Amino acid sequence: MDQEIKITAEPQTDPTKCKFTVDRPVYPDGSYFFTSKEKAKGSPLAEALFELEGVTGVLISNNIVTVTRSGYGDWMPLAKQVGATIRAKLKEGGPLISEELKTQVASSKEVREKIQQILDYQINPAVAGHGGYVELIDVKDNIVYLRMGGGCQGCGAADITLKQGIATMIREEVPQIVDVLDVTDHAAGQNPYYSPYK
Repeated sequence: MDQEIKITAEPQTDPTKCKFTVDRPVYPDGSYFFTSKEKAKGSPLAEALFELEGVTGVLISNNIVTVTRSGYGDWMPLAKQVGATIRAKLKEGGPLISEELKTQVASSKEVREKIQQILDYQINPAVAGHGGYVELIDVKDNIVYLRMGGGCQGCGAADITLKQGIATMIREEVPQIVDVLDVTDHAAGQNPYYSPYK
């Protein structure tokens, strides 16, 4: 580990998130979303990141660490601290994520069932008030693919609903999920919420 550790920081479209790509695995072939300091206990990297001011969530997937913070503003000061923390923990050696978490990871069948339950009992009743629904298309490599229909199809708030509502709910229940993607063609269908400007 004497070789310099290269990390690239990339702020996301959601201004509360920044993705850090490390030049080596941090959690090889694994992924986990830590929603709090308590959930991070036993995972040295996540614990250390939650010690940084403003950090509210940590998603670790193979060589990518995505940090969520409270508030908005310039990412640079916090990004430098995150980079330094990742480097320090990698140099210490040893597992950065609790070995126990691997035993808690659900099978792909269990993941699909759990996500379907979240859609059926939490998400769809909420979006039904706007005439919408969300459908599970697939789960592959810990990525969830969803399609939105009815009032959600083409809705200007669909992206916010997905990223800040649906994805958060899914990750809290199934922390191994890396990403939640919308595969909806928001301009198609018989009655999309809006038609794109031509």
